[in-house]
Amino acid sequence: MIGCCDSRVDPAVLFDCDLGDLFILRNIANLVPPYHKSDDYHGVSSSIEYAVCHLEVTDIIVLGHSNCGGIGALMDSGKGKDEGEFIGKWVSIANDARDKVLQEMQGEESEAQARACEKEAILVSLKNLMTFPWVKERVANGQLSVHGWYYNMGSGQLKHYNQLTGEFDVLVKRYSPDSKTTEAPQ
Repeated sequence: MIGCCDSRVDPAVLFDCDLGDLFILRNIANLVPPYHKSDDYHGVSSSIEYAVCHLEVTDIIVLGHSNCGGIGALMDSGKGKDEGEFIGKWVSIANDARDKVLQEMQGEESEAQARACEKEAILVSLKNLMTFPWVKERVANGQLSVHGWYYNMGSGQLKHYNQLTGEFDVLVKRYSPDSKTTEAPQ
């Protein structure tokens, strides 16, 4: 599971997992950079490689969420706000998502644009996952599936990206980790 480092969306808590149930990679805005060999440090890439090549996971889920501060920073980039030494460069991985949303949603409220960008950034990460040769190979061989999920913190609704329709469909209407109950879509 590739999730955001926001403490409000801890995958182990959200999905009531026991130790060892998930291999979790968390970073600002749940982003996956494209595959690129270099001498730089590659925390995200090495985690993906370990999960796929050594643990032989069968599914990778990119879990985005509402009110993501990293996506907020991406949406604010270029507006004269302090992007820090590393954050601006990191979230620029999803520049294509931001640009698409700004083009398609001109004149819409900034909050609606941010929610749309949170979902588009998931798609960027899914696309970037497929640039890793061992991910692409295992997906082609049917040994690995990649999924995009979006969690709405306000409603508790969980959506999944439907590759056939190009839409985020409801997976779980409402989830409450306190009550351990879910309402499945009808």
